[in-house]
Amino acid sequence: MSDENHRRGPSVRSIPEGDNRERMICAECGYILYDNPKIVVGSVTRWGERILLCRRSINPRLGYWTLPAGYLELNESASAGAEREAWEEARIYRARLLDEAIEPGPESIEVRLFDWEQIPWSELAFPSVSWALQHDREARATRDFTARVNPPGT
Repeated sequence: MSDENHRRGPSVRSIPEGDNRERMICAECGYILYDNPKIVVGSVTRWGERILLCRRSINPRLGYWTLPAGYLELNESASAGAEREAWEEARIYRARLLDEAIEPGPESIEVRLFDWEQIPWSELAFPSVSWALQHDREARATRDFTARVNPPGT
């Protein structure tokens, strides 16, 4: 149910099933208000030359591949958000893999390390995943790691 279609009934602060923090939830219909800044954080995580991708176990884009990424929470730094998302999706807590022992977190069906040629480009969840992968490859080749934002339309 979208926010526009939700009838504003009495709300309670509770932790929704499958979540790890309190949210405002409608006591009548179960609508969950995700009150966060709508900024996505994530990481391109590698083991050697292989790149970590996570197959989503939640909507939107259930079953598609993505980087460990998601919405920043209120009062959370970008680096803390990226670490949290990596833990929630792949049970890692740093963008640099310390070993290749990865496993799916509650928001992933599967996690896998891909060589560049094996990346399932047609199965990526969002255009920003392709953009981030291309940016990472370019940055590694040119050694230009300056921050960039998503290009228009992604």
